Amino acid sequence: MSLAVQAGLFAGGVVLGAGGAVWLQGSHKKAAMAPPSATPKAEMLSAPSLAATPSATPVNDALALSGHPGPVADFLRNQAYVSAYDRRLRHPVWTAEHLTAESIRRPPGTEVNRAQSIFAEDPRIPAAFRSTNSDYFRSGYDRGHMVPAADAKSSQAAMNETFYLSNIAPQVGPGMNRDYWAHTEDFVRRLTGQFKDLYVFTLPLYLPRQSTDGKWRVSYEVIGSPPSVSVPTHFAKVVLGAGQTGPGTMLGGSAKLALGAFIMPNSMIPDTAPLRSFEVDVEAVERAAGLTLFPPAIKQAAKKLCDTVKCEIIVRDFGDANKKLNAPTRSHSMP
Repeated sequence: MSLAVQAGLFAGGVVLGAGGAVWLQGSHKKAAMAPPSATPKAEMLSAPSLAATPSATPVNDALALSGHPGPVADFLRNQAYVSAYDRRLRHPVWTAEHLTAESIRRPPGTEVNRAQSIFAEDPRIPAAFRSTNSDYFRSGYDRGHMVPAADAKSSQAAMNETFYLSNIAPQVGPGMNRDYWAHTEDFVRRLTGQFKDLYVFTLPLYLPRQSTDGKWRVSYEVIGSPPSVSVPTHFAKVVLGAGQTGPGTMLGGSAKLALGAFIMPNSMIPDTAPLRSFEVDVEAVERAAGLTLFPPAIKQAAKKLCDTVKCEIIVRDFGDANKKLNAPTRSHSMP
């Protein structure tokens, strides 16, 4: 795969259906999570210009004094991932990672330890729109990583950034965040042994359910005091594998590109549930999220992931990791 194609997978693949956007540059020079002394500057992107342009049609000046009000997505660039944060729902719209076998290993001679990371507000998000630790306190939900801490072992600073609450969404704990979802994240990491490059999107979703009257409705909980953080009904993983690592690793022969998507309910899932029972077309995720994750050319060229590799979870006990995170400043959140 050419460098141009790889660069375009994320840079040009995600198309947001929103009017305004803010690009926020994260600082990678410090490992500490403390907010900076000054609020980082934000660059407005994609806001419509109100400047007069030669036209036979009059330009409405309704926004001349107020400016463009939004919706606004905060685009956050971190060492191990990039993401877009939803100010209304107060959790990520999506997160995106580029994983390799090398990128998920601890560099030799380094001590990267998730026990040293704490959940913290993201200082790049305006205070009025941040989620906070108090929102999750006694909510009944875990602070669920969208980008797992175990994917960010390159440095302590990189792992710390996965604990920003801008990377967190409310997840059911037993049977989901601490179990099946964690096993799914492990499945994704294991794919780095079969593909040279992995491109991974994680997305909270809000899907409708049919009521007893036959009508379809989207219903979800909102936590916090005052209620401010929305609880997704489902979560999705979309994985693109690029480049075979070696002969004999693929079920369906060699595959330059393999694409798969999974949607899981935000509820307890038995470990016996087959991973393929949650498999969906990528277009189903895109329709639900209102996003275009990969260009049509990529989707057309890629084989189905689960026809190429064996899609199954390995049940692992993450209980020890939970015990290390029981302090008040930390909460249950799986790798």
